[in-house]
Amino acid sequence: MRKLSAGLVTLGLTLSLAACGQSANGAGGKGSEEAKGGLVGIAMPTKSSERWINDGNNMVKEFQAKGYRTDLQYGDNVVENQVAQVENMITKGADLLVIGAIDGSSLTNVLQKAADAGIPVISYDRLIRGTPNVDYYATFDNYKVGVLQANYIVGKLGVKDGKGPFNIELFAGSPDDNNSAFFYNGAMSVLKPYIDSKKLVVQSGQTSLSQIATLRWDGGLAQSRMDNLLSKSYTTARVDAVLSPYDGISIGIISSLKGVGYGAGRPLPVVTGQDGELASVKSIIAGEQTQTVYKDTRQLAKAAVQMGDALLTGGKPEVNDTKQYDNGVKTVPAQLLQPVSVDKENYRKVLVDSGQYTADQLK
Repeated sequence: MRKLSAGLVTLGLTLSLAACGQSANGAGGKGSEEAKGGLVGIAMPTKSSERWINDGNNMVKEFQAKGYRTDLQYGDNVVENQVAQVENMITKGADLLVIGAIDGSSLTNVLQKAADAGIPVISYDRLIRGTPNVDYYATFDNYKVGVLQANYIVGKLGVKDGKGPFNIELFAGSPDDNNSAFFYNGAMSVLKPYIDSKKLVVQSGQTSLSQIATLRWDGGLAQSRMDNLLSKSYTTARVDAVLSPYDGISIGIISSLKGVGYGAGRPLPVVTGQDGELASVKSIIAGEQTQTVYKDTRQLAKAAVQMGDALLTGGKPEVNDTKQYDNGVKTVPAQLLQPVSVDKENYRKVLVDSGQYTADQLK
């Protein structure tokens, strides 16, 4: 809850902002007589990824259903934009902040301002680092995401059955996103023994997180890096698998591979992904991308809203992990949801039957 001294200010702002409590996606806030729960600031990193648009919209829907007004903003992957947006939310009198950080270590100063105003903070999907001023963390089991991707590769190639050696290249997420290390560590817990035994061969020699990171999860950067890998390390060798941590990166990798004849004269390698974005699901159905790890952001939004509503009403936020997520200053209590591996065999059951997509959307 906010400090009592801020309560009258919040009440006044609630009345004055009732008519203009617009979220960034155009969903209007409710009138003051309905919005009894106050104002929730929702700061998301970018609209360039389908999943973040869904995250924002889902939270707006869930918070407004509980009577809160919402201010949803997207930072366009520019740290300074997000900092300014959060500062503006504090100035508007937000009672709660939910933040999907662009750079998990860039919010220390602005979150001190939130703490001084008595505003609780929920870190959403990406852990906010280097500050004591984050109260809870809503996310998926990020280590398991990497495990699912790597297990899919070794299973699809038959490495577990003794087949090989196979050539593999590795990609990771943005170096300023705490999740990238969890995805990487989960994947390497499975892949490293096979790499060490030469059953999986990284022809480029690039295996460390710093070598394979993709700034801002940019698919174009991934495509350029894959172009370089192919021209330098695969003039005669074949790529059998690519560990990709995210669907947008996977699309870039596949574009690069198709540019040198994969998918035409020779089969595409096994290519993983994450988020179950529509374009990648269609790619899986078409036989290009091989797998994605689906994270139901509708459920993540509900988890964040449960936490936020509990913080603002004196309830108890639900958590199931109090040890794993150390942000460098404190261990942040977290609610971890379970990811699901999806490929051509089970996409209907996981994505269509659950209502994530309709069959028509996937045509």
